[in-house]
Amino acid sequence: MRAVLYASVIALVCSLIGTPMAVKFFAKRGYGQEIREDGPQTHQVKRGTPTMGGTVIVLSTLFAYFVTKLATGKWPTDSALLVLFLMTGLGAVGFVDDFIKIFRQRSLGLRAKAKLVGQSIVTVVFAVLVLHFPNSMGLTPASDHVSFLYDIGWLSLGPVLFVVFAYLIIAGWSNAVNLTDGLDGLATGASVMAFSAYVVIGVWQYGQSCGSSPSKGCYEVRDPLDLAIVAAALMGACFGFLWWNAAPAKIYMGDTGSLALGGAFAGLAICSRTELLAVIIGGLFLLEMFSVIIQVGYFKASKGKRVFKMAPLHHHFEMLGWQEVNVVVRFWIIAGLCVALSLGVFYGGFAATK
Repeated sequence: MRAVLYASVIALVCSLIGTPMAVKFFAKRGYGQEIREDGPQTHQVKRGTPTMGGTVIVLSTLFAYFVTKLATGKWPTDSALLVLFLMTGLGAVGFVDDFIKIFRQRSLGLRAKAKLVGQSIVTVVFAVLVLHFPNSMGLTPASDHVSFLYDIGWLSLGPVLFVVFAYLIIAGWSNAVNLTDGLDGLATGASVMAFSAYVVIGVWQYGQSCGSSPSKGCYEVRDPLDLAIVAAALMGACFGFLWWNAAPAKIYMGDTGSLALGGAFAGLAICSRTELLAVIIGGLFLLEMFSVIIQVGYFKASKGKRVFKMAPLHHHFEMLGWQEVNVVVRFWIIAGLCVALSLGVFYGGFAATK
């Protein structure tokens, strides 16, 4: 259990120290954020703020995880390595996207097809590999069943459909976090809460795993404690980054961070076998994503009419006259309520089996 604490503290310290170093490094080279011309005009003052800060989150998470493994004398597990691979791979796609935005001085980076190809390669490799590497109990990092609190026994997809299912989950969460990252500290703070939920879930699953405590309602999860360590490292890294990313932000995570965090969240959901529970945990992210889907769909169907003043949803409230910090804090409250509800559902499901 100490490893969870080690990972979170190491990542927090690395991120706290590393972020201002990144601010100086990126600012010196002119790696500043480009702002959408059609976005809220109040955001134009943010033009030129250093971006690609997600590199600090990714590197702090990786450093914290591997140092923790070294300090505790434990080997990295396949489940954790695959989640870290997914995070790093999508972060790399986001990094290329961010760099092109900066290099070409525009608010759009990689073309949609190129970005899709990059995300697809990383996602499919992850989805295929998580069904391999069984341990002594025959458990692989993920299963081909759809899961809520546990695998749903009758809902088996098979390897091929599972890859498609995993692709949809990963693409959905990475883009949902990406859309949420539009106000200072919004996505970072919400991510802290989401990953804290997976720290709790991983630790609980470890204590009630079928391998160490076989009983009714035990969890058949491959490496729950190591998944908790990854989640703790992500939580700590986001906490440290939030210190500098809170309004007024000194740096933005960019697509480097948002795609990486969304991928890590999806990976944790798949490997902890809580894919459907993640819908509650990440409720704020889904709310933001669906606001865009609704806006675009209604705009096309109605030939120019809109449901919201602007999408994603946080911009709608800005256009209503809310101050940015008020939107962020209130959306954090929504994210916190979603996490609290999800943990209540998680524990309630366990208690119901006893």
